[in-house]
Amino acid sequence: MPADRAPEELAARIGHDFARIDLLERAVTHSSFGVSGNNNQRLEFLGDRVLGLVLADCLINRFPDEPEGDLAKRLGSLADGRTLATIAGEIELSDWLRTGEGDQASDIASSQAVLADALEAVIGAVYLDGELGAARGLVERLWEGSLSEQSCPPVDSKTALQEWVQARSQPLPQYNVVSRTGPDHAPEFTVEVSVSGLTPARASSGSKRSAEQKAAAAMLDAIDIDR
Repeated sequence: MPADRAPEELAARIGHDFARIDLLERAVTHSSFGVSGNNNQRLEFLGDRVLGLVLADCLINRFPDEPEGDLAKRLGSLADGRTLATIAGEIELSDWLRTGEGDQASDIASSQAVLADALEAVIGAVYLDGELGAARGLVERLWEGSLSEQSCPPVDSKTALQEWVQARSQPLPQYNVVSRTGPDHAPEFTVEVSVSGLTPARASSGSKRSAEQKAAAAMLDAIDIDR
């Protein structure tokens, strides 16, 4: 963590008084800085699941008459890397991010994917420190603007990418599971999406469906397509 940015400052910014400030320190420690087990990868894994649960519950309460399909579109947009990186930027999370040194350090700290993962790790840290109620409060505070802006269900990333290639008379995107790790009760899927003429994009999540959506979102970000 940068010497001039104390973890307590970040805790105050996100509105959670940590009993274990070391959890927040770990949440902002990138794998290029911390050794295995002392970086934010495990917290990111946990935070991803907590975020999905809290957002799903918020959406069920906000939109009691919407069908599951529309709720899924809202959730996919709210939990994708672009939204996470935007919110991470709003709280200036990169100012606290600890990365390895060298020429790539600044690139790592400014990467949307790295910032998105770090924000999920922060959510995981808040959950471990203050349980689900604290994590829910954090997500509701940070996502209030994004939730309020969703007047209509957005087009999900897979649909948006399919429409983009069809408009150009190209073959449909191809999704392939690159790896599946973790135990049966908590799997982690990595999916790669390929589009003719473009560099493939990859993403990971706890379900194949979610990983496909995240991979499509990463592809859309690479070609700078709004959804």
